[in-house]
Formats: sequence, C-alpha cells, structure tokens
Amino acid sequence: MTFFKSGPGEYGEGDEFIGLSTPQVRGLVKRFRGLPDTDVAALVRSRIHEERALGLMYLVDRYRCGDAPARARIYRAYLSAFPFINNWDLVDGTAEHIVGAHLEKRGKAPLWKWARSKRLWDRRIAMLATFAYIKRGRFTESLRLLRMFLGDTEDLMHKACGWMLREIGKRDGAVLRRFLGANVKRMPRTMLRYAIERFPGRERKAWLAR
Repeated sequence: MTFFKSGPGEYGEGDEFIGLSTPQVRGLVKRFRGLPDTDVAALVRSRIHEERALGLMYLVDRYRCGDAPARARIYRAYLSAFPFINNWDLVDGTAEHIVGAHLEKRGKAPLWKWARSKRLWDRRIAMLATFAYIKRGRFTESLRLLRMFLGDTEDLMHKACGWMLREIGKRDGAVLRRFLGANVKRMPRTMLRYAIERFPGRERKAWLAR
C-alpha cells in the first residue's frame, strides 16, 4: 500500500495489509450488520489494517443508529481503542463521527488533552473530531486547536490542519484569511499550501511569498 508509510521508522511501521479497498471494507459493514459486539471489538484490535478499519466502521455505523446509552458505550469503546487507531485513514473516517458527535454538546476538555499528547494519532483525532463542527459552521474549537498545532513537527498534522483550514474557508473565506493573516509566518508550509489550495492562483502565490 504505497499511500501508507509502513516501512521501518515510518509512522505505520509494522502495519499489515491484505489489499482491500475502503469501499470493499465498507461493503462488509452493510452486508454483516448483525455482527456481535465481541467480534467488532476483536476486529478493532486486529494486527491487520483492514480488519481494524472494518471494526471502526462498525463503531461509526452503530453510533449513528444508536440511542443515548448505546452511543455512550460506543464512545467509551472508541477511546479504549486509541492504541489501535494508528494510521491516518483510521482517524479520518471515524473521529468526527464518534468523538466529534459525542462531544458536540459536552465539554471539549478531551480535545485539549489529546492535542497535548505526544502521540501523533491522538492529536490528529482531536483535530479531525472538529470537522463535525466545521460542517455546521462552527469554527471555535477548530481554530483553538489550529493555533495549538502551529508548532507541531509532524507532516501528517500539517496536512490535517491545512485540510481543516481549507474546509473552514469553504464555509467562510473571511475566517480563513484572518487566521492566515495572523499566523502565516508561523505556519508550516505544508499546512499553508493545503489551506490555500482553492484560492485563485495570484492570491495563492501572494500568500506563499509572505
């Protein structure tokens, strides 16, 4: 899997793949919706990447369909699975739908805690969880995290932050430009490039030249 860095010393070192695409994995969730919770938990903890992805997709599906007690249980299961959520796709396909959704009307202290974690994936979960709020036109949590992550050294965080900034800009270009104006000199270049990807060419060049 060339789009996952699983070689020695890379972020996904040791991850094992069997070659299933994301649509194939998602199809299994629809086909076997009645899979017991114990089997879902085992999938989430599998050494096989696609099996972990499948288990996490089950959690997302069941969170969406669940009542309040079920959602609380699934949220706790997701938190306990943090050690196994260890690649960008596993984070990006789940964080907003479980963490973001669960914390939407609750305190956001977990996000600030994970943002200070030494573990890359904890920080990315915090950032991607706020995509749920961005989609509703609420940027406060995202902007707070984005400021916290300006000094992050991980390329995958630069990309995640730039992506979330771009999503903010799709909904309110003025908010994005204010953030850039205040922080462009501190932003990692990858974050900036991702954030301004949809800007007109001349404006994009102007930001890159600052």
